[in-house]
Amino acid sequence: MLNYRCLVLDHDDTVVRSAETVNYPAMLDALKVMRPGMTISYRDFMVKCFEKDFPSMCMETFGFSMEEVAEEFELWKAYVRTHVPPPYEGMKALLERFRAQGGIICVSSHSGIENITRDYTTHFGFVPDQIFGWELLERRKPHPFALEEIMRLYGLRPEEMLMVDDMKTGYDMAKACKVPFACAGWSHADAVICDAMQQACENYFTDISSFETFVFGQESP
Repeated sequence: MLNYRCLVLDHDDTVVRSAETVNYPAMLDALKVMRPGMTISYRDFMVKCFEKDFPSMCMETFGFSMEEVAEEFELWKAYVRTHVPPPYEGMKALLERFRAQGGIICVSSHSGIENITRDYTTHFGFVPDQIFGWELLERRKPHPFALEEIMRLYGLRPEEMLMVDDMKTGYDMAKACKVPFACAGWSHADAVICDAMQQACENYFTDISSFETFVFGQESP
């Protein structure tokens, strides 16, 4: 029996390993076009994205305008179309098991619907029941719209859902809606991020195996 009827999953660095394999290289490529001579280390990229939302990080670090943030997103989309991030080991089996037991799988992400759909189809063979992506603009997480809409569409109570994210935006959204939260700590490597999320989150998982036990209880796979 499922402990939750619905998983609401972040995408990047929760389901797929995208920061190192796609998002950081795409940022470096965008800087070559938009800010020649400027760069950022991988660690600074991760910590700044954690401490700020992505548009604020770009504006404060590189002096982007909102129009340039939109331009960077288009460059990122072009990069992602030819670079597919790999899933975390064990994620496919977990999602298949959850769906087989009638669970609802939704995505709330700052990635675009196009690449989320592509990644799920490529790696898992299905499309999530609902996708709430970058296209939501001012209603992106941490705005509560995605969770509120999922509850409305499926008649769910907050306690029947589980928000899963590696970043604080997902935590803040879940907290605002009184939805349980699980931190995808399996993607964390920097002490600043690890410490902040471990202090904030009651449910912090360093591997997918322990997270799977949390979702399904002690029943055998």
